[in-house]
Amino acid sequence: MSITELKQEYCQQQGEFKLASTLPLHFGGLLSDVQIAWRLEGAASAPVVLVLGGISAGRNVVESDRPGWWKEIMGPGRALDTHQYRVLGIDFLGGSGMSTGPRSGQRDFPSISAFDQAEALRQLLSHLQIKCLHAVIGASYGGMVALALGERMPQLTQRLIVISAAHRAHPMATAWRSIQRSIVRFASVRGEGGEGLRLARALAMATYRSPAEFEKRFSADPVRTESGFQFPVEQYLFARGDAYAANYVPESFVCLSESIDLHRVNPSAIAVPTTLIAIREDQLVPLSDMQELHAQLAGPSELIELSSLYGHDAFLKETDALRGIFAKALA
Repeated sequence: MSITELKQEYCQQQGEFKLASTLPLHFGGLLSDVQIAWRLEGAASAPVVLVLGGISAGRNVVESDRPGWWKEIMGPGRALDTHQYRVLGIDFLGGSGMSTGPRSGQRDFPSISAFDQAEALRQLLSHLQIKCLHAVIGASYGGMVALALGERMPQLTQRLIVISAAHRAHPMATAWRSIQRSIVRFASVRGEGGEGLRLARALAMATYRSPAEFEKRFSADPVRTESGFQFPVEQYLFARGDAYAANYVPESFVCLSESIDLHRVNPSAIAVPTTLIAIREDQLVPLSDMQELHAQLAGPSELIELSSLYGHDAFLKETDALRGIFAKALA
């Protein structure tokens, strides 16, 4: 089928799928009245690729009638061309989107595992009558979910593409995230969850990028203000914290941040063909962890190492590098 014919069949679908029964959770307990918000976009007759991002990402992957969180990478004519593939995105369980998650102020929402996300996805794919995905592309937390799906439900996908995610959370990254969660919890019990989330996100931003990028962007002298000196990097971090706190639920941040640190998969049980993409400057997922995962995977796999000033956030920025990698991995 020609590209012209595929363009004529380009379509968008979305909805909220309610699971038929209560969802037993990996770490114990049950979640009832579960729904998963989803969006499917691309050529109607094309293979389906499930795309999962970090804990802030959601079902709107492609830039169309709504902002797409991976708009630089996914869409018509981009690194993953939606005239050749259909892109399926979801809102994570436990997140701030339309899928089931904690309400603002709710502190008893259960712990969520990447395996729980995978089970919800299995039921969603059955509902959408998608028997097998052409691929799962997962970055950051989404990569962890992709690995969980590959271990437990290998029949659901032909291949995995995993960016900046390993078989476990590194203890140093857990240290940073533990402090972030404590900040949010401390503020929430005082009725200031939004301020806690602002501070936690500002701290998180310092771990997403590389020291070299901060040196390049923020080495100017501080500015004296009425309350003291303000540093260029400080202004950037808190601006990002403000933007995040305006759009996300503090308790959802805590839930999915914890889910990252609870992540464990058995690489020797993953036989799905896998492409791993590691960033040498990634402070959260060290190259050594990606190398260890690669060495232990049961199926055919390839580890691609990239260098990027953007560190852990490289998957959002390195369009040209990812274009070639996707083309080869999805062929």
